[in-house]
Amino acid sequence: MGRKPFSLLALALAFACSLAQAAPAHIERALPQARLAGSGTYSFFTMKIYSAELWVGEKGYDNAAPFALDLRYARKLDGKKIAEASFDQMEKIGAGSAAQRKAWLQKMRAIFPDVNEGSRITGLFVPAQGARFYLDGKALANVDDPEFARAFFGIWLDPATTAPALRQALLRQAAPP
Repeated sequence: MGRKPFSLLALALAFACSLAQAAPAHIERALPQARLAGSGTYSFFTMKIYSAELWVGEKGYDNAAPFALDLRYARKLDGKKIAEASFDQMEKIGAGSAAQRKAWLQKMRAIFPDVNEGSRITGLFVPAQGARFYLDGKALANVDDPEFARAFFGIWLDPATTAPALRQALLRQAAPP
């Protein structure tokens, strides 16, 4: 009888460890020892647009530490529409000046490609430098503008986001371990 509870505990621990998710290779290269802080889904009315995952390093989520936001699209979308929606969200959270947002829109229109169902765009926040973007794990673009990076990731992580439930889901386990 003494061995049975131990065996069940060992089995439960093994199962829990198997649920730990390994970071995609491009995230692991840019953010060693990355761990999944949280994930959620963004929908427009009842239409699923994408699922999102926030990956953090050993310091957890912090504006002074690198992190990655990985978006897996649930449908085909035009890259220009992605850029315009990002611009609108930056405006809604009050990021940057009107002139900055206009310049950022031009950058995003040049960066974001059309996506299909299953496509992934990953953004890597690089403190004091800016952002790096990946499409399906391959380098897409660098934006060397720390203010742009704060504004872009603020779409999901700023307290003023228009998707507070997604923000909460992404930050669920974002504190340092």
